[in-house]
Amino acid sequence: MTIQSDIGVIGLGVMGANLALNLADAGNRVTVYNRTTSVTDEFMAGEAADKEVVAATSIGDVVAALKAPRVILVMVTAGKPVDSVIEDLAPVLDEGDIIIDGGNSLFTDTARRYESLSQRGIGFIGMGVSGGEEGARFGPSIMPGGDPAAWPVVEDMLKGIAAKADDGAPCCEWIGEGGAGHFVKMVHNGIEYGDMQVIAEAYDLMRRGLNLDPEPIADVFARWNDGHLRSFLIEITAEILRTTENNEPIVDKILDAAGQKGTGKWTVIASMESGEPTTLVAEAVYARVVSSDPTRRERSAGVFDDPVGSIDVAIDDIESSLYASKIISYAQGFRLMQTASAEHSWDLDLGTIASIWREGCIIRADFLADITTAYASTPDLVDLTDADFFIDALKEAVPGWRRVVSAAITAGIPAPAYSSALAYFDGMRSRRLPANLIQAQRDYFGAHTFERVDQPRGEFFHHEWV
Repeated sequence: MTIQSDIGVIGLGVMGANLALNLADAGNRVTVYNRTTSVTDEFMAGEAADKEVVAATSIGDVVAALKAPRVILVMVTAGKPVDSVIEDLAPVLDEGDIIIDGGNSLFTDTARRYESLSQRGIGFIGMGVSGGEEGARFGPSIMPGGDPAAWPVVEDMLKGIAAKADDGAPCCEWIGEGGAGHFVKMVHNGIEYGDMQVIAEAYDLMRRGLNLDPEPIADVFARWNDGHLRSFLIEITAEILRTTENNEPIVDKILDAAGQKGTGKWTVIASMESGEPTTLVAEAVYARVVSSDPTRRERSAGVFDDPVGSIDVAIDDIESSLYASKIISYAQGFRLMQTASAEHSWDLDLGTIASIWREGCIIRADFLADITTAYASTPDLVDLTDADFFIDALKEAVPGWRRVVSAAITAGIPAPAYSSALAYFDGMRSRRLPANLIQAQRDYFGAHTFERVDQPRGEFFHHEWV
């Protein structure tokens, strides 16, 4: 009698292969398939050789090898490749079978696939996975959404491969219906863009502004990693800055042109559509865009030869700027999720989302425990900056934050994340903004009307300007 597998994995790239191994280590029998046969052969001859993993030569063979209800994890490039695999799978699946998309799909694509497959009686889960290669292999943060009826079937399996927080809780919980899981993963990635940018700005201020070499900067990040900034990204930054090649810092040999795959951009687009600003993520995306054209920057540097000057700020002030900007970025990201939850009727549990990001994912940090606590103590919290913990943190950080932004501007060192976060903070705490003039301009040239401070909200007026 042929032993049937618990799950099939289609796509054996870095993430797919490591998730397959993780699933096998957790006690699941796994059938794997990759369109390029040599990839499957190499995988089976390598790490999978002594695992409960079997190879299939076609999608039909994957389906035939699985016990009912069949569960198939699709790990292929987001977009049309996912649709292509689903088109091949759907006709040979039975009602009650489940497809899981574990890639970085756009949440609207996930919602569309969920609706389409539900009409066939096939369960669909759009599953955000964070943690990179190591996380996929040994325990990622997992954000599943889609068909609520499919979740109980795969819950134990997915929680079994997820990272575990310090309290033993698996970093995997049901997010919500439709595209909720991939939306939350998208915001996670947007916040990740922001985290990387605020760290990079701290490095730049110390490297160019304070004229420090990578080794002492690494010492600073290592010290920060023992405090409230303790996180995976701070930790690896210290390691990167200490790494040498031929006794020279390898970071100095890396071209300063950052790449991106689109999830940060998607976050900014979604924030605009929802009317919830994610200004720091936007600046992080644009900073990568600016960096991507070193030839243009070299040309401009020759024309506008204003030399970058040194700055007179304390390293503690740079730490304050990083921390305060990080608080603003997360506050913006969580407001975006809160607004999207209402728009799509997802009923997102923001405290739970913070809790499953505590381990496994790229943005894992002690900071997320503070966010989890804030939502646990105030479930209806409107904004993280309304929580006492973060109010106190911002009040303490603001003076140093202002000193750093002022010094960076004076010295000609770009600090777009720190600057935009501070501008947002100042805007949100201003009782009056110059938008009254903008409304007057709009009414002047387009009769768009305006509200009045001496009349109830919701009543609109037009003035005959000429």
